[in-house]
Formats: sequence, structure tokens, C-alpha cells
Amino acid sequence: MTDTEVAPAVPVGIPKPTNGSRRRAWIVTALLVVFMMINFADKSVLGLAADQIREDLGLSAAAFGLANSAFFLLFSVCGAAVGLLADRIRPKWLLLAMAVLWSVSQAPLAVGGGFAVLIASRVLLGAAEGPAFPVAQQATLSWFPNHRRNLPGALIVLGVTLGVLVAAPVLTWVIHHHGWRSAVAVVALAGVVWALLWIPFGGEGPYAAASDKGSPASAGPGDGTGTGEGAGAGTGTGPARHRTPYRRILATRTWIGATTAYFGTYWVIAFALVWLPSYLHDGLGYSSAASTRLLMLFWGLSGVVVLGQAGLTGWLLRRGIASRWARGRVGGILLLIGAAACLALPSAPAGAASVVLLVAGFGLAGAMGSVAATTVAELVPADRRGGALGIMNAVVTIAGLIAPTLIGRLVDTHGAGGYPYAVLITGGVLLLSGTAAVTLIDPDRDARLLSA
Repeated sequence: MTDTEVAPAVPVGIPKPTNGSRRRAWIVTALLVVFMMINFADKSVLGLAADQIREDLGLSAAAFGLANSAFFLLFSVCGAAVGLLADRIRPKWLLLAMAVLWSVSQAPLAVGGGFAVLIASRVLLGAAEGPAFPVAQQATLSWFPNHRRNLPGALIVLGVTLGVLVAAPVLTWVIHHHGWRSAVAVVALAGVVWALLWIPFGGEGPYAAASDKGSPASAGPGDGTGTGEGAGAGTGTGPARHRTPYRRILATRTWIGATTAYFGTYWVIAFALVWLPSYLHDGLGYSSAASTRLLMLFWGLSGVVVLGQAGLTGWLLRRGIASRWARGRVGGILLLIGAAACLALPSAPAGAASVVLLVAGFGLAGAMGSVAATTVAELVPADRRGGALGIMNAVVTIAGLIAPTLIGRLVDTHGAGGYPYAVLITGGVLLLSGTAAVTLIDPDRDARLLSA
């Protein structure tokens, strides 16, 4: 494949999509957007109720940061393990199990308990949510060919933004009127409702077991209805193919670049979910109402950037532009602009300038989640997609383990003056991430190396 070629719209062995399969594809995508919304509403509860939880349980900033980092203790491990399982077990059932476990894990915290229950609940919730993003992306992308994946992939990432945009005003109201434990109960109930809808409507699509490079994967093609065994079921009747070792995939510059770039995005997400409400209120002096509006502005910009990136990337790919430009450069440049904004923020005067830099620095980083997932899906064979995405997610979410505790220690040590240090560190992380995306990502080159 040359730099100007793109993958065929319909790989060999895949039936032409019908109106019914297209409609089903978007129903599944919509359900998975809601799935990610609930996922990030779960994560945002503690950040939105930070002051109330710390006062209720008598926690220091470092202890509160530790409780949030505990969420990521098993998050990465389970993300990798279930990602590998997704190459062998239908993602439909893995996603259902995750949603049920989310609700179960939050029930004890909703009814009572202290710091120990908080830690245990977050560890179990993190274990259940760790595989959510890679498996949701795998299930969604199984309904679309490579050159049509940017929008659905971006919509899954948009679920992150929408989850917080919806959660911020709703859960803030619940917290103020009924307490933070009631907010935990609300998001737990939302997981149960989603699971009941996913059972009849969820499934995998006709591209679940198809290679983007035009050859059928070893698992055999799906039936196009979303009810077959899907990717990695291992029941294909066609001739066996050599399965690319994961070590070769993980050694490619594209996988390394996409993972490093996505690490920066997740660092920003962890900062925003756990400490951004407190930073706005305590560090920058905004009222609770103004802080909520700024949070919604930040997450809203993030959503616009995700959709804009998807539209631009899809437009470039359809015109024959190589993925290293359409995905790697576009995502990397957004990260670099965010890095510049974060590095400038601590020295900016209070007011409009600091708000613009804050929103830009944090809001532009979100698009890399979609870029990383679609890039890895393009790079690897279909029968290795779940594992490659899961391992990437496991590495990336280490940022969620480090950032909340580090920022909490900075706040304990320097008070409100710790936030500027945290923002500068974030700028440095984004600078490294953006550089990796721009210099390393090239799926066409590395796909050729893997097929050699």
C-alpha cells in the first residue's frame, strides 16, 4: 500500500451492507455512546462531590487523591486481560458483564461506609470499567469499514464528554439536595437500565472478523446481523492463518506512538475528573455555579474537537491522504496546541485569558482517544484487535493511577499554589504525547512490516 492509498470500503468476504444492517449499526453505536456516558458519570461523581466527601469522611487532599487513584489499581490490568478475551469471547457479553458489575460495585458506597468502603468500591469499579473503552470501540468499529470508522469511533469518545456534560448539572443538583451517596445510587441505577437495553439490542457487526487490508481473518466473517460469534470466536471454517504475535504489534512505532499520545489525553481526563472542579473553585476563585459552567464549557469544547477531528480525518482519508497525516498529525498537533496552552496558563493574568488557556489546554486533548483507537484498529489484524486495544488502554490508564495522587500531594504541600505546578506537569506530558503522535504514527508503514 502506498502513502496515498486507503483501505477498501468492503473487505473481501464481507456482504454488502443493507439498510437493516446500517440501521442496526447506528443503534448499537448509540447504545455504546450511552455506555461511555454512564462510564464517565461514574468516574465524575467523586470530583463533583469532592468537598462534601472530604468533609464527610474527614479526608486530606492526598487521601482523597489516593481514593481516586485506587480506581485505577486494577483498571489497567483488567483492561488488558479483558481486551485479550475480547478476541475470543463476544464483546456483547463482556460489555453486559461490565455494566452489571459497575452497579454492583457502587451499591455498598451508596448505602453507607467510610474510607475503607470508598477505596474498595472504587477498586472494584475500576476493575469493571477498565476494559470499557477498548471493548466498546471494538464492538462499534465491527460495524464499519476502515474509511467509515472515524465518526463512530469519535462518537464513542464523545460519550466521555456527554457523560460529564449530563452528569455535571444533574449530579451536582442531586449532591446538593440529596447528598453525594444519592448521586452514587443514581449512576449505579443507570448501569442497570443500560444492561437491560443492551441484552436485546447489542451485538457485533459484519466487520468483526474481517481484515482491513482485504483478507478475511482467521475467525471467519460475521453474519452482518450482530448476532454471530464475532471477532476472535475461533470458529471460522476457512483456512487457518498465521496469527501475528502481540510482541510484534506492540513493538511497532505506530502502536507506541498512539499509546504515548493517548497517555497524554488520559492524564488530562484524570486531572479534569478528579481535580478540575476544585482547581476552578479553590485555585482560581470561581463560585460553584461558575465552576460548573466552566466545566461544561471545557467538556463541550472537547466534544466539538472530537467531532471536528473525526470529520477532518475522514475527509482527508477519503481523498487519499495517508493515515500518518490524517490521524497522526491531526491528533498530534491538537495535543501540541494543548501543551502550549497549559505551559502558558500559570503565568497568564486572571480572567478571560486564563479561562481561554484552561479550556484550550484541556479541551483539545480529547480527540486523541478516537485517533488512537482507529489507528490501532487500522494497523492490526482483526483477530488481534481486541488485545491490541486492551493493552494500549492498560498502559494509557496508568496516567489515571498517577495523576490524582500526584496532584493531591501537590495541593497538600502547597495549598492552592499546587495547582499551577500540576498544570505545568500536564503541559509537559502533552508536549511529549503530541511529539510522539507526530513523529511515530504511520499505520500503512507498520501494517506492511507486520504482514511481511
